[in-house]
Amino acid sequence: MAIKLDMLRVFRVVAERGSLSEAAKVLNRTPSAVSMMLAQLEDNVGARLFETDRKNRLTRLGELILAEAIRATDVFNNSSEAITRLAKSSGGTVRVASVPSAIATLLPPVIASFRARHADVRLEISDVDSAAVRRRIRFDEADIGILTADDEVRTDGVAIASDTLGIVFLPGGAIARRLAAARAAPSWDLLDSEPLIVNPLFGLVANAGIARLASGCNLQAANTTALLCFVRQGLGATILPESVVRTLGADLGFCRPTDPETRRNLHMICNPDRRMSPAAEIFWNAVSGLDARTGHMATPEGLEPSTC
Repeated sequence: MAIKLDMLRVFRVVAERGSLSEAAKVLNRTPSAVSMMLAQLEDNVGARLFETDRKNRLTRLGELILAEAIRATDVFNNSSEAITRLAKSSGGTVRVASVPSAIATLLPPVIASFRARHADVRLEISDVDSAAVRRRIRFDEADIGILTADDEVRTDGVAIASDTLGIVFLPGGAIARRLAAARAAPSWDLLDSEPLIVNPLFGLVANAGIARLASGCNLQAANTTALLCFVRQGLGATILPESVVRTLGADLGFCRPTDPETRRNLHMICNPDRRMSPAAEIFWNAVSGLDARTGHMATPEGLEPSTC
């Protein structure tokens, strides 16, 4: 007899409740039926899962199998709930993994418009870096990913926004004073005036001095809100897209160096081996309607064709 999901479900409830009688109440079964199911599982495993007949203490093997039982039943429960929602309505869940700056600047108007038309759809927005976005898409932990473009995503991603990178600094600090006194265009060399708060966007700037300065930095963060808070606290200067500062950091200083001028391009990706749900495809099309340079909606409905 093969191990069945129902066996794992019963075992999990007994282990969590600590007794057959309590588990039987939760499962709406008789204690003898619960005991029989546990016996079948132990026969398949070939070892005892509980130290005693009271079922209140797991063996070492029982602890390991409980972890697998929890994982298996959780996956099944989540899938069952999603299927039920899809069967009852056009709703469902759309899982979006995105870099923080896109969540702060691009997604709010898209989400507002989407929810006005599809209030029955649950949106799960995850705030992660570009590497984590790729992992979540690859392992089917997200339906849609938004990340900073590189050579890997330019071939299969969809461009949704482009923004100028610049230096974010505290007004009244050393960088602000150098800018006020300078007659030339801003330079990335301004970053050597203050401590740095390094983030992944530093790698996009093709300036030899940036790599040198970043290598000696002892403060690093990836979250946009954290970076802005650190600058406000006077911990140093950092590099961020202009739209982020315009939206969340109007009280901070910002300049766009031209040696070279650097843009951050956002792309949207999905898993080409998995068909998106109707709700996810609608959200994808809404985000695809963003103008690739400005980040504003290109059309009122954003009905560009989906590529996934």
